[in-house]
Amino acid sequence: MLIEVVKSKIHRVKVTGADLNYIGSITIDEDLMDAANIIRGEKVQIVNNNNGERLETYAIPGPRNSGEITLNGAAARKVAVGDILILITYGTIDIEKAKTFNPALVFPNEENNLLK
Repeated sequence: MLIEVVKSKIHRVKVTGADLNYIGSITIDEDLMDAANIIRGEKVQIVNNNNGERLETYAIPGPRNSGEITLNGAAARKVAVGDILILITYGTIDIEKAKTFNPALVFPNEENNLLK
């Protein structure tokens, strides 16, 4: 049997931009994407801690070490700059392997950069 589990999570990042006129997606600092094992085009669930919104879109890499978290297209209407988000990806895995699988969990600092 296969089940869906959390593959990765970027916990509590701050929205740095909202671009309604861009074609879809969420732009994520590529350092954060690497740390969370998120690839270009991967589906990402977005949970907005400020207003309770939940939505899905796909990831595109932003400049490294920029801290960029920008919601693009229609998703830009669901956030405000400064909102705190949780970004989650999921994967499908065999139930026995899932029992020992460890997701990539990333806890950036207040500037959306990796803690060193």
